[in-house]
Amino acid sequence: MFLIKIMAKKKYIFNPQTLDYEEYKPSKSKKLRNVVFFILTAGIIGYVAMTIVNNVIGTPKERMQAREIEFMKLQYDIINDKIENIDALLSEMQDRDDNIYRMIFEAEPIPTSIRRAGYGGSNRYEALGGYENSKIVTETAKKIDVVESQLNVQAKSFDDVYNMATNKAQMLSCIPAIMPVKDVDIHRISSHYGYRTDPFYKVQKMHSGTDFSAPIGTHIYCTGDGVVESVVKGGNGYGNYVLVNHGYGYKTRYAHLSKAYVKVGQKVKRGEYIADVGNSGKSTAPHLHYEVIKNDKAINPINFFFNDITPEEYDKILELSERPSMTMD
Repeated sequence: MFLIKIMAKKKYIFNPQTLDYEEYKPSKSKKLRNVVFFILTAGIIGYVAMTIVNNVIGTPKERMQAREIEFMKLQYDIINDKIENIDALLSEMQDRDDNIYRMIFEAEPIPTSIRRAGYGGSNRYEALGGYENSKIVTETAKKIDVVESQLNVQAKSFDDVYNMATNKAQMLSCIPAIMPVKDVDIHRISSHYGYRTDPFYKVQKMHSGTDFSAPIGTHIYCTGDGVVESVVKGGNGYGNYVLVNHGYGYKTRYAHLSKAYVKVGQKVKRGEYIADVGNSGKSTAPHLHYEVIKNDKAINPINFFFNDITPEEYDKILELSERPSMTMD
């Protein structure tokens, strides 16, 4: 085995006095200065290099974090696009719910104020603030909360629609659907719903029902299942009348009676004999004044005769209802 020793190269300087080259041996103080100079130079170069790496290139960890931040921003953009798609689908569901499903069951649409109800306090998103990307995180959280709130309202509405569908048979039996007087020639409907001439005051007044001309004692039948809400004798204007509450916002009134055969609180069925035609109250001749009331507002009864008349008869009633006429009450 050979041992090789590498020696540092010696430095020589020329001595003009001896005219010869002599080995250079620096003093300790100079050696110290050289070491200090080397350390300072290396430190400055190292600082400059680190500054360039940190501010321009970045450390491996910072570069990884930067890539993660860009990835998260991309994911938030994708999530926001999905939320917008869900919101558009939810808006379509809300429109169908209000204008199709609830209308089928005669239910009022859900007010916009309820569908767009609040979803939190003013400090709900305070904890998300104070960061470089707080805005995108906060806006995404708000959108999710809005959609969640609307979904909760929609879910409850679908529960209501389901219950209404379950009770559809009962509802259909309650809604007025027949004429209150059987086997009536449509030409004996003496006055229709709308503005008509008052027989007493000779002025145009709103006539809130339909008048059926018939002899005293003609049988009157309930037009839908319900509960008798009022039985009035000698009432002004209407005379003797019966008011039936059918539920689902519907009521029917049978006025100018000669006699009623039901009492308050009694349950009645569609087609049940409840009273006789009369001439009581503000009336010019024997007849039945019949009203259909929805949500406390009188509406046109001819739209609720669909179990009794053909399409041709319905068209004829519409034609007759447009002719000027005088009411019987």
